[in-house]
Amino acid sequence: MDPVIIVGAGPVGLSLALALARQEVPSVVLDEGPGNDEQRAARTVVLREDTADLMERLTGTTLDEAGLRWTGWRSMRRKQVMRTVTFASAGTREQRTGGYGAAANRSDQADEPGAAEVPAPLHIAQHVLMGALRAAVAAEPLVELAVESRLDSVEQESSGVTAHTRGPRGTWWRGSHLVGCDGPRSTVRKLLDIRFPGRTAVERHAVAALRTELPWPGEALLHRMPPWRTSGPSAGEVTARPLPGGMWRLDWLLPPGKDLVTPELLVTLVRETLAGWNGGTTPAYDLLDTGVHTVHHRLARRWRVGRVFLAGDAAHLLGAFGTQGLDEGLRDIDNLAWKLALAWHHGAREGLLDSYQAERRAVVAARLRAADQALPLLRGGGGLRAYVPGSARGHEALLADGQLGRGALGAPGAYADSPLAPAPAESAVPVDTEPGAPVVDVRVTAEDGAFVRLRDRLGRGSLLVVLVAPGTGVWERKHWVSAGIMPRLAAAVTALPHPAELLVAESYPGAAAHTVLLVRPDGHLVTALSGVRPADLYEAAEAALGGAEKAQATASTG
Repeated sequence: MDPVIIVGAGPVGLSLALALARQEVPSVVLDEGPGNDEQRAARTVVLREDTADLMERLTGTTLDEAGLRWTGWRSMRRKQVMRTVTFASAGTREQRTGGYGAAANRSDQADEPGAAEVPAPLHIAQHVLMGALRAAVAAEPLVELAVESRLDSVEQESSGVTAHTRGPRGTWWRGSHLVGCDGPRSTVRKLLDIRFPGRTAVERHAVAALRTELPWPGEALLHRMPPWRTSGPSAGEVTARPLPGGMWRLDWLLPPGKDLVTPELLVTLVRETLAGWNGGTTPAYDLLDTGVHTVHHRLARRWRVGRVFLAGDAAHLLGAFGTQGLDEGLRDIDNLAWKLALAWHHGAREGLLDSYQAERRAVVAARLRAADQALPLLRGGGGLRAYVPGSARGHEALLADGQLGRGALGAPGAYADSPLAPAPAESAVPVDTEPGAPVVDVRVTAEDGAFVRLRDRLGRGSLLVVLVAPGTGVWERKHWVSAGIMPRLAAAVTALPHPAELLVAESYPGAAAHTVLLVRPDGHLVTALSGVRPADLYEAAEAALGGAEKAQATASTG
């Protein structure tokens, strides 16, 4: 069986290769560059809890050792501190989240009742993340990295895909499928003649990476309309995010237009901002790197054409208000990898492969709509809305949503209208996770008796069946594995139309005892059932795999 061809060796492309390898699918990654990455201190990424965990699973490394989770979030409007969110301290995962699945601590719950609690995002230099990915790829025999290989043509037929590359190693490549992870100027997208409509230069930021001391060590900071910048070429907000070793990344929102950002302007921004935050005196600092970051909002019309798919920046661009395009790209590959793996091993179910576009495009489109709706409110320059009582607090909450990864601007998307959703069953029961949404990362007991995190079992290609059984956490597995409903449930899991792993949880938010959760390989809830209902469980699993359609092709694993 031919490998999957992945075009592009950025974080999304390399992550997809590793995700496929975990499911025993070989791939070849076409890298148009020489196979190394420029080290830029000002080029950093922010990963939410789910995507940071995905990166740790794929790379086999603890990224907290290379990045920094914010110990707090401070949002300021002029001199007034609007709110402060204090997170659990970085360290072990249990300390970081306050226990499995627990939310971060907050000091402002009285100020914003009902606001969602979220764990601290992880801030890391992009070249450090890429180094971890490249090391994992180099150690993975199922991944071939072809450097200096620039794609120039793609042909596909019913049995596979052929790609041609030019350069010193120009040749023809044969694959089962092809995924374009080749960025905003995607050659794959252009070869498929897929439109990429949207908005250009939605926001523009001046960026600086520096080493200094700020009054809020370890906290991320958003300062809107700082009083020392009421005039001049740039009077918008400034964001500071901490990095290890006393480093910070600062972003200044620039006014609309194409005014040149000169080195002199950047130095002025650095000096006045540091002085403003330190009582008028500019502290010592070491300026490491600078740049300009322009945010575009675009969404490809199609994400699948036959055996060819788009993912990451090749399929979408977003990033206003602190939202992270890399987060969405990594969620793309998490959604696509298990579907491609199933097609590679067992033959393609077209409904399952089509669901990638249906699910992921809908989530990103909703994110872009939310940003477009918020833009006039937050960037409109005042007007009557600015005088409505409570509007400032509403502005801060919207901006925090994108920065912290919650709400319509930042939270992981749910596949509420997924074509893979099962028909309603009489035994279906509600839990705090809606069908189609990511499951909560609770502690579970695996089949070998080990206590593990639920997220640790994701991405292996298997469905997960989780039984909620209070009391099992304090007894050895041998005492309850053959008691009560366990034997019947184990038999039902064995009979499912796809390999599944049976896990047991002491509790799950909103779930009664003996609730059975069916979870997809990418961690999204299929359904929750009351007790052991083999027929309902089977039907839900079949729906999650694309329905009862017969495979379009037969594939061998050899």
